[in-house]
Amino acid sequence: MNTKGQYRRLIRAFFCGVLLLIHGALFWKVWTDFYSNGMDIQFYRRGHWLFLGMYLFGLFSLVQIYGGWKVGYLRVFNVIFSQAIGIFVINIITYLAIVLLTKSIPNALYLLLMTAAQILVTIPWALISNRIYLTAYPPRRVLMIYGDRPAMSLMRKITSRTDRFTVAGKIPIHCGIEMIERQIPKYEGVVICDIESHERNQILKYCYEKNVRAYVLPKISDIIIRSCESQHMFDTPMLMARNEGLTIEGKAAKRFEDIVLALLLLIIFSPFMLLIAIAIKLEDGGSIIYRQERLTIDRKHFYVYKFRSMQENAEHDGKARLAAAHDCRITKVGKVIRAIRFDELPQFVNILKGDMSVVGPRPERPEIAEEYENKIPEFAYRLKVKAGLTGYAQVYGKYNTTAYDKLKLDLMYIQNYSIALDLEIILKTIQTMFTRESTEGMEEGEDIALGP
Repeated sequence: MNTKGQYRRLIRAFFCGVLLLIHGALFWKVWTDFYSNGMDIQFYRRGHWLFLGMYLFGLFSLVQIYGGWKVGYLRVFNVIFSQAIGIFVINIITYLAIVLLTKSIPNALYLLLMTAAQILVTIPWALISNRIYLTAYPPRRVLMIYGDRPAMSLMRKITSRTDRFTVAGKIPIHCGIEMIERQIPKYEGVVICDIESHERNQILKYCYEKNVRAYVLPKISDIIIRSCESQHMFDTPMLMARNEGLTIEGKAAKRFEDIVLALLLLIIFSPFMLLIAIAIKLEDGGSIIYRQERLTIDRKHFYVYKFRSMQENAEHDGKARLAAAHDCRITKVGKVIRAIRFDELPQFVNILKGDMSVVGPRPERPEIAEEYENKIPEFAYRLKVKAGLTGYAQVYGKYNTTAYDKLKLDLMYIQNYSIALDLEIILKTIQTMFTRESTEGMEEGEDIALGP
């Protein structure tokens, strides 16, 4: 049995602890030297320590959401980027807290300098930590087990992360379970692609018995089972899947959340929306808002509002298609607002009307949804909840993620809904807005992303 991997989390925790100590020291210096004296009633010593603890807890939590502690898991750039977003957001929140504590508008320069220093410290920390981690834990040699055809899409994704995985072997399921079980001990893990449940279960049990790590592509039924509740009515274990979408109290809480957030975000983004409207009008004199028919809960049709980012009559032939990677139909203003997702801002009005939620599966056009469902009938499962402005598939997938993968991501959200999960997705959307690959278009010649 290989016990070396058991210490991975301890090493990551040590790296995280070192960086948190540095962040804490910088914050303590700035707070005590430049801001704490501005309060009418001074803290006792414990009050300062409490404020420091709250700051570090908030910083840790935000960076955790953005993935900034995943040394050796994410690429170095992504770790630094995630850290920077977490630092920036917590420092904005901290400045607002300082405003309340001091009952004034203090000079933000010192917090800005602290933010810059924290980000600069993060760069060598990420480089050194990643180097040490990968030296201790080189890429894992895995065996890929596939079905009737090789999973080429998954192969491309795995081979793009040679810092984490090396596909050292591939074997089709038709070689037989006995042959596969003889091969597994030669590797440090297995990747189980979309194969029949019977064979997959045999391989999983074997890996469990032999303490071999297994990476499994989930089926839709797996995602449903993950959210089941344990039942202890008898002396036989039983799982219950409600299969009803959100509960009545979940729907009420989500509607309240939608109204509050939509109003708040409309107020915050209204200056940007005004500037975008002016820019669109000045560029070609065309319409500012683009209306497009989409699907939401229970297959209801509605018109989604967006800032127009393409030329007028971009689909003059009447055929629905997703934007390509270098689509000539996109205007100059459109390229900018699409890159940062600001073309979606008018959808706050859809949210207030009740057509959409802030968080949920992205609404598809009826004709594109029909094409998806012809090949993947389960794609309609996404309509158990309202469509959303942002969603699980948007923060963990990309614009051109295949329909089947989008479906699985959205079902993971539907089956595990909570307000806390909504908050996590909203916070991660900030990160996604500045991640180029999340807005990649389709390859030339592709109209929709069906996938294998």
